[in-house]
Formats: sequence, structure tokens, C-alpha cells
Amino acid sequence: MDYSNIKERMEKTINVYAEKLAEVRAGRANPAILNKVKIDYYGTPTPINQVAGVSVPEARLIVIQPWDMSILKEIEKAILTSDIGINPNNDGKVIRLAFPELTEERRKELVKDIKKMAEEAKVAVRAVRRDGIEQAKADQKEGNITEDELKQAETEIQKITDKNIEEIDKILENKEKEIMSV
Repeated sequence: MDYSNIKERMEKTINVYAEKLAEVRAGRANPAILNKVKIDYYGTPTPINQVAGVSVPEARLIVIQPWDMSILKEIEKAILTSDIGINPNNDGKVIRLAFPELTEERRKELVKDIKKMAEEAKVAVRAVRRDGIEQAKADQKEGNITEDELKQAETEIQKITDKNIEEIDKILENKEKEIMSV
């Protein structure tokens, strides 16, 4: 039985989870928080990093320097209307995003949120496992594989699932440390 489809789907789930975590504001300035913020650039929704230089000169500061100064106000407006929760500081040349210090309460709230995200990712991985096992059972019913091969497939799919859930736990643990140690 070919397990590449199952592995691929589980890896995609983990990648989506990792991308979601990158957007969680952990007190440190992370340019990934701007990934979902788009501006209207000549009629096209465009990510900020495609129309401006985005840098992190300090741990709690992101500086956005547009290549075309005429879109400075547009970038500022997009950040204000987004849900990142940071007010942009526009000095006419660049936009600065200063990240406030996280309170202990907010850190615990963030950890709870990322644990929920991790659980959702695990549920998605388990759904892929279920689909894989159902496919193997269907193959066995059709006579394409034997009962022993079905058991072997179930064991292999479970190993793949365990490895991916372990990976999710590792990513969660690292993000949790990052949030609590800022």
C-alpha cells in the first residue's frame, strides 16, 4: 500500500498549523504577523511585504518602509483595520509597529489559544488516519489486499500518525516556551 498521500496530507496539516502559530503575537516582533494584511495596490490586494521593506531592528519593533511613498497611508490604514491589535506609528517615511510587553494573563491566554490550535491540528491528522484506514479496509473488501496486509497498513498508518502528532507537540512546546519566556 502507498502511504505517500497520507504522509503528504498530514505534513500539509502541520505546515498550516505552523503558519497559524507564526501569526500569533508572542511579544516579540515577528514579520509573519503581517502575512494576512493586504493593501489595495493599483486595484490588486497585495501583501505588505511585496510593496515595502519589512525589518525588525529591535525585539519589539517592526519597521515598514514602502518602496513607493504614495502608499504609506494605504499601509497604515490596512494595519489599523486588520485584527493584529497594534497601532502603527507613521512618521511620513516609515511605519513603526511597537509591540507592547505581554502581561502574564495575556501570555496564559495565548498559550491556551495555541493549545487549542494544536488540538485542531491533531484532530485533522487523525481524520487523515481514519481516511487511510477506511481506504485500506475498502481495498481489503475488494480483494486488493489480504487481511494481514490490512493489519500491516493499519499499523503503518498509526506509526505515521504518531510521528506527526509528536511533531505537532514539539512545535507547540517551542511556541509555548517562546510566549512564556518573552
